[in-house]
Amino acid sequence: MNARTEPAEAATAPATPARPPLIREFLLVAGLFLVYKLGRQLATGHTGEAFRNARRVWDLERAVRLPHENAVQSALLHGDTLVHLANTYYATVHFPATLAFLVWLYVRRPAHYVWARRVLAVVTTAALVLPFTFPLAPPRMLTGTGLVDTGRVYGPSVYGPPSSDHLSNQFAAMPSLHFGWALMLAIGLIAATRSRWRRLWLLHPLITLVVIVGTANHYWLDALVATAMLGLALAVIHPPRRTATTAGRGTGVPVALEPVPAGAAR
Repeated sequence: MNARTEPAEAATAPATPARPPLIREFLLVAGLFLVYKLGRQLATGHTGEAFRNARRVWDLERAVRLPHENAVQSALLHGDTLVHLANTYYATVHFPATLAFLVWLYVRRPAHYVWARRVLAVVTTAALVLPFTFPLAPPRMLTGTGLVDTGRVYGPSVYGPPSSDHLSNQFAAMPSLHFGWALMLAIGLIAATRSRWRRLWLLHPLITLVVIVGTANHYWLDALVATAMLGLALAVIHPPRRTATTAGRGTGVPVALEPVPAGAAR
């Protein structure tokens, strides 16, 4: 009797994905953030080209009738408190939110963590190539637009004068990794959780989009290009899939997960 029941029990037992070694993952994630910071610095220079590209982007957005960035900024400028909150969100949420997202996945959803880390690494690496080929001044630097550098005027600001700012490349506006990472955070948490409220995580990229445009740090096209890059990465790097029956969904029954190879049917 035991011999008959053991295979059935083994088949229904949840297979917990192996959690990657902590030290290795710490070094990988730290390296990802370091590449993000240093890689953008390597693409400094090309100031004249960056401003020419900025004018091209601005004119293209008007030609295809995208909404004016001025409309979003005007809404933020109705009160000092609102624009200050937007600047604070831009300055303080980007890195901590992404780090907290990866830590939570590592602890609670190891398979989803590996997937999300790979996607973020691919998007970030691809995004670092664009400043070399298409340097772009942000809209806050572009004259004749009516936009205000809200960080400099209202604070807090994460940027100093471009000539003396050695911590970031201010002429690498495209794509917006602020938005790309925020969108991946929402997609990752929606994929990794089963709460009926999980789609509310989309508020994070939505707020981020309003903030980056309203503070004149990015154009609409910066966010669109980041979305396209993320979409390509997600098309190649598939999330984990459920291998056991979904009958346990919502009942507390664990469900096994395994990575889906790229190109496999979904």
